[in-house]
Amino acid sequence: MPAPFAPTVVLTDDERFALETLVRAHSTPQTLAFRARMVLRASERDEPSNWQIGMEFACSRDTVSKWRRRYLQEGLPGLQDAPRSGRPRAFSP
Repeated sequence: MPAPFAPTVVLTDDERFALETLVRAHSTPQTLAFRARMVLRASERDEPSNWQIGMEFACSRDTVSKWRRRYLQEGLPGLQDAPRSGRPRAFSP
């Protein structure tokens, strides 16, 4: 069962600047920019719930919860994809 209250995201000026830079950069992978936008939205003064952010970004509240939690635990590196098991790619992306 999901937690009734999402943890509050409080960003320093440097953290907010780094996330906004990622969102604005054209070279940022879209998955990373999407995650950064979710964290920025979660840090706003109205303290939106995971459900509300999910509705605004057309994703599930579980997705918002995952990235909010990973950002709070690991910071900016937490928004990157985690290493996956299995055989490495044979061709470059």
